[in-house]
This record gives sequence, structure tokens and C-alpha cells, in this order.
Amino acid sequence: MSGIPWLDQADLDFPPIESALDDPNGLLAVGGDLSLPRLLNAYRHGIFPWYDESQPILWWSPQPRAVIFPERLYINRSLRKALRRNDYEITLDRNFAGVLRGCAELSQKRPGTWITDEMRRAYQALHDAGWAHSVEVWRDQKLIGGLYGVAIGRMFYGESMFSRESNASKIAFVHLCGQLHEWGYPLIDCQVGNDYLESMGAEEMDRASFKKYLQQLTNGQSNPKKWSLDWYYGKPPAVQL
Repeated sequence: MSGIPWLDQADLDFPPIESALDDPNGLLAVGGDLSLPRLLNAYRHGIFPWYDESQPILWWSPQPRAVIFPERLYINRSLRKALRRNDYEITLDRNFAGVLRGCAELSQKRPGTWITDEMRRAYQALHDAGWAHSVEVWRDQKLIGGLYGVAIGRMFYGESMFSRESNASKIAFVHLCGQLHEWGYPLIDCQVGNDYLESMGAEEMDRASFKKYLQQLTNGQSNPKKWSLDWYYGKPPAVQL
């Protein structure tokens, strides 16, 4: 951690994101805490925590940034078929704690998790205060997939997703994009790109452009509250399919 600033517990400010390291990409600061005011300040500036139990709290702001414009969401043929079967139920904010647990589950593909008990408590507190939200996918009254993230102003910051059945997390993501598009959210922060996100239409954005979006979308009045679904797959004006 040589050369990386340690945060003062009494000071919520972060270094400018332009000072983040290139290697590892985006590492900006160490320490501090996961209090609600610090997390909100971090997200407003394009910064998020990511670390494991063996590390101190690490704060990141990578360059480039993975983002998705909800109206550009790509739905392939197999996912479209799964959506049209309509054999699931979608809810918002019904079981945030369950989604957190699902995202932290270990498997052969995911032998470790960064969603520690400390992180779960912090994001549950964000949810209880109306800032963090979940999308749940249910089949036969069982939670089969979902995702969660943070909303400030008209900006949504995606955090994690999970599936217990095929396509469940993608179904959640389709409904998140449709609902955010309906509500006038122009951008979703996906943090770091991967093949999964790229298959759904995620693209890279340079730091300067991302910072402009942040300033524009988070400066408006925020009204933290529990969300409820009023968009469903196939409802116009929907995501362009």
C-alpha cells in the first residue's frame, strides 16, 4: 500500500479520482470506514469499496469505467425467449437481505467473496435509509436470482448480482434497465467490465466523461425511498429490443 493515502476516520473527503493508480487499476485510498455518509460521498465522486477480509478497506475508481445506457441494453435470442415465458415474478426491494446473501454465496465458479459481513451491514444500512435497492426474481415463491446497487439522484451504481437458475440475474438486469429507463435514469455504473456485462451491452467510458455524468446526474435532489415496480418486460416505452 506504499504511496496510497490512508483516510482519516474523522474526515469524509477522498483524494481526487485522477490520482488513482494505473496498477492496480483504480486503487485510490485505504482505510476509513463504511459509514453511510462516507459511502454516499464516495459514490457521488465515482468511488466504491472493494476488498476481502484479509485486507483493510480499499477504495477504487478505475479508468476506463464500465457503464451501460439502459436504452442500449442488448437482449439475445435465448434471453428473449426466457423473458417471454414469463414464468417468474419480479419485485423491487422486497428482500434486500436475501439478495445480499445470494450475491455472497460461494460456489465452484466463485470460491471467495468480497461481500463480507461488514459490507453486508453497510449496504443493509444504505437500503434501510432508502439509498440501496434490490431487484428480486422469484419462481414458485423461491428467490432464484437478483441484483443490488445504490441510487443517488438519477444515477444507479450496480454492485453485484446472482443466479440460482439459468438467466435469473439477466432477467433481473433487464427489468432494472427497463425500470430505470422509465424513471429517467440515463446511466448505470457497472464499475469494471467483464464478458457478462459486455454481452448485455456494457461499454467503456473514460474517467473525464464519467465524472461529467456524475456531476450532472447526482447534483439534483435525491429522494431516498423504497422502490416498487411499475415496468415489466414488454411494456412500452420499453428498452429497445
